[in-house]
Amino acid sequence: MSKPDALTALGEMLGDRFSRSKSDLDLHGRNETYFPLLPPDAVVYPETTEEVAKIVRICAAHGVPLTGWGRGTSLEGHALALKGGISVDFSRMNRVLKVHPEDMDVVVQPGLTREELNRELRATGLFFPVDPGANASLGGMASTRASGTTAVRYGTMRENVLGLEVVLADGRVIRTGTRARKSAAGYDLTGLFVGAEGTLGLITELTLKLHGQPEAISAAVCAFDEIGPAVDTVIQTIQLGIPMARIEFVDAATAAAFNSYAGAEMPEKPHLMIEFHGSASAVAEQAESFGQIVADNGGDGFSWSSRPEDRTALWTMRHNAYYACLGLRPGATALVTDMCVPISRLAEAVEETRADIARSSIPGPILGHVGDGNFHAILLVEPGNEAELAEAKALSHRMVERALRLGGTVTGEHGIGMGKLGYMEEEHGQAWDVMGEIKRALDPSALMNPGKMVPGN
Repeated sequence: MSKPDALTALGEMLGDRFSRSKSDLDLHGRNETYFPLLPPDAVVYPETTEEVAKIVRICAAHGVPLTGWGRGTSLEGHALALKGGISVDFSRMNRVLKVHPEDMDVVVQPGLTREELNRELRATGLFFPVDPGANASLGGMASTRASGTTAVRYGTMRENVLGLEVVLADGRVIRTGTRARKSAAGYDLTGLFVGAEGTLGLITELTLKLHGQPEAISAAVCAFDEIGPAVDTVIQTIQLGIPMARIEFVDAATAAAFNSYAGAEMPEKPHLMIEFHGSASAVAEQAESFGQIVADNGGDGFSWSSRPEDRTALWTMRHNAYYACLGLRPGATALVTDMCVPISRLAEAVEETRADIARSSIPGPILGHVGDGNFHAILLVEPGNEAELAEAKALSHRMVERALRLGGTVTGEHGIGMGKLGYMEEEHGQAWDVMGEIKRALDPSALMNPGKMVPGN
């Protein structure tokens, strides 16, 4: 086995779509958060499934690791080449292959982003709803089982991927699932690869569920004096069955960050951001019901808008929350963590986390998709300050312990990557060993995104 031989073969096969330039290697070695630079040995830019399969076969023959790359927007180091090898950049596999409007599904390549897909779908009256905030690639979103602001109504990638084409570690190409909306035929291999973070194979095609564009959309912001009543409002809204399309929480620090970053004029208090989809009459009824719940819980500054430009500004601001929060401490990097708990324990989880951060020396704005019990902390640390990073990791560790104690999960949407690998056994017990057995069955040489997700790879 020889890495130089593999690199030579890949270079001969791909020509200028094989790169070892420092700029390319550094680009594919960076992460959005605190992880160090981890450049791969080379970057390849395939254009077809057949090329991906050839790349994998060459790497398998020479024992060279492969790591998929979409847009590099993940937060736990998922796409970093921890053990070197090849970064497989899917940016040139970015086409919509087939839209089936009557069946409300679409077939796409993995490098297509969610925003690009929705632009292509405008004339059909359909849209793809999963919205993690970043303009991520759809292959990356499937690999990390992404969710985001709209999951409370439309679900996560788990609910919206019907089928996949995947290149396995030995170069075989398989298809999972069908375009049918249900099946009782065999193991759910689609579900296995959605969320596997590229450790079992490279996704080269996706069949996705689409949804009808709503007739009417209305969005609002409201403020609360304390976190508790805001979270109670979310819980009561869910328990009453009011069908929210999005409901987001931001704390006072995040509101201050929005004011500075986006020129907003939000009181420096906890806020909820909400959106309803449906017919005009349904949206009006839902808004009225929600407004009453807000009033009952002491909320104020309640402001609705159905104008597209207002809604766009609101959600653009929310999607840029990470960069807004970084602005609270210029020059800082961040350890961004998340947890997800049952709705009934959400207020307890948020309050305990807020108090824990307040006792620390690190700023840590809290925000999240509280409609499904998921929230995040952006722990701002000085680059190179090992004491601060250690303190941030200790805060994150206590968030993990809190989530498990309250019946939740160590991550609701950010995934495991490099940052949360050490918690898998605690959450899953012997089931984590079973995951390792699946990995060894499909990738016995541990070449697919090694060092991630499972024990001993």
